[in-house]
Amino acid sequence: MSAERLKAFSDGVLAIIITIMVLELKTPHGDDLSALSMVWPTFLAYVLSFIYIGIYWSNHHHLFACVERVNGAVLWANINLLFWLSLLPFATGWLSASHFAAVPVATYGCALLAPALSWPVLVKAMIRVEGPDSILARAIGRDLKGKLSILLYVGGIVSGYWAPWIGLAFYAGVAMMWVIPDTRIEAELAKN
Repeated sequence: MSAERLKAFSDGVLAIIITIMVLELKTPHGDDLSALSMVWPTFLAYVLSFIYIGIYWSNHHHLFACVERVNGAVLWANINLLFWLSLLPFATGWLSASHFAAVPVATYGCALLAPALSWPVLVKAMIRVEGPDSILARAIGRDLKGKLSILLYVGGIVSGYWAPWIGLAFYAGVAMMWVIPDTRIEAELAKN
């Protein structure tokens, strides 16, 4: 199967995930700025989750720019990643509805941790198809940023139980770390 078909499918799933999240944004009741105070948790949770979906979409796009073909293992690793990402609207909704209570903050962290753990599974499956000397293998390297992200998510989950705002700070910090473009793949592609 071509990588293009898998990319198109994944793009569609990610678009649906964003659509589900945006449908949770409700119009405030009232016509002054105080009406916004009731919806700020929903908006803030949506923005953070939207950024995360954008990060995954961008990195997914770059990842598949390195490959031309995929096999069954890559298909299932990609489905695994999309499954965990599809739970983000649920975690986002609970996070906002609870106004950032401890258990929903920790659960949100779990919803971020699961795709972060799925990502290297997908990458390894793709490298097995492309080979250890492929552009992708050279670009990914040891992936210290990915490993650090997992540690920070765990830190956010644990701290989220006792201090939800600290947990959220961990999650926002990881997002900011990934919003800065990762040029490893682009640099490796430019060499060829």
